[in-house]
Amino acid sequence: MAVLDATELQTIMVEAFPGNAVPLVETVTDEYVIVCQPVDLQHGRPGGTLSGPTMMMLADTAAWMAILAQIGPVLLAVTTSLHIDFLRKPALRDVLARARVLKLGRKLAVVDVEIYSRGETDLVAKAQVTYSLPSPKGAAQD
Repeated sequence: MAVLDATELQTIMVEAFPGNAVPLVETVTDEYVIVCQPVDLQHGRPGGTLSGPTMMMLADTAAWMAILAQIGPVLLAVTTSLHIDFLRKPALRDVLARARVLKLGRKLAVVDVEIYSRGETDLVAKAQVTYSLPSPKGAAQD
């Protein structure tokens, strides 16, 4: 169940990365979060395609937003693993990431992320991201 909405998540992102252009949280449901990365020439690479690092950043950001949507503003949740498969050459235009939490445990969260170009249905990349969640204050350490 989502405990934070798109506006709250966007505020967290803007405050966490002041002065940076951050992706836009577009949709939050109980099942998934959709985050958009507006794309311009700085996100490209030779050949007129979107760069891999841009898609990796979007996958990581969308996973973080999906976790925070469910657990609240736990800003110290950190990436421990990110695996991404680049499936096809994306056009140099805005990309969307749909992130769905697969497992939310006490210490780890695993998120599935699908990345596609705006207006398209074919995936351009697919990622699985694992986050380490901080222990609640006062909890015994393992």
